[in-house]
Amino acid sequence: MTVSTPAAKVFAVVPAAGVGKRMGAAMPKQYLQIAGKSVLEHTVERLARYARIQQVVIAVAPDDEIFTALRASLPDNCVAVTGGAERCHSVLAGLDYLSDSADARDWVLVHDAARPCLRSADIDRMLEELADSEVGGILAVPVRDTLKFCGSGSTVERTVDRRSLWHALTPQMFRLGLLKEAIETALRAGRIVTDEAQAVELQGHAPRVVAGHGDNLKITQAEDLYLAEMIIAAQGRISGE
Repeated sequence: MTVSTPAAKVFAVVPAAGVGKRMGAAMPKQYLQIAGKSVLEHTVERLARYARIQQVVIAVAPDDEIFTALRASLPDNCVAVTGGAERCHSVLAGLDYLSDSADARDWVLVHDAARPCLRSADIDRMLEELADSEVGGILAVPVRDTLKFCGSGSTVERTVDRRSLWHALTPQMFRLGLLKEAIETALRAGRIVTDEAQAVELQGHAPRVVAGHGDNLKITQAEDLYLAEMIIAAQGRISGE
């Protein structure tokens, strides 16, 4: 008799403990306003309303009073944990929380708090293309612009071949147990990884790349707020995002 394997569940982790120094704002960028809501609210709602995502774990800074004030406005399938000094510490805090009830083979989508324009179609594509993967992968777009390698004095040394280069986005989607082990191993070795794929790569795995949309904007500068507002409005008109 063949015993069927239960389908992997899907969870999301949103590291939101950063202060957004590059933004130069009076508050962390995830709390700046777009169309009457904070960036974080837009981001979390897009994940929480996706049918297959069972729970969204948000890692926030200790004593984050702004988050406390808006917590009641978030969907019911959201939970908060205490994040850490770096992104990888916050992601690990989310994974630790999920490990108490989720299976090691369940999927976790890690998504930047400052990416409020994620399309549900991109989540669809990730779940479909990575369904048979033992590892997982990342959402990304091909590099479109000409790239220059500069030396000291901001002088161009050479033009970089962009044909095999991709711009990494989020979500980055991996098996819970594998990602947790990868980040823990990197931290024990003193490595502060800048994204989840890097931790997985250091373990010898090869994450897949899933083509996403270029409007999955990460807010890093003040002008990005205006762009994000336009994108959100356009998505709503076109496809009900």
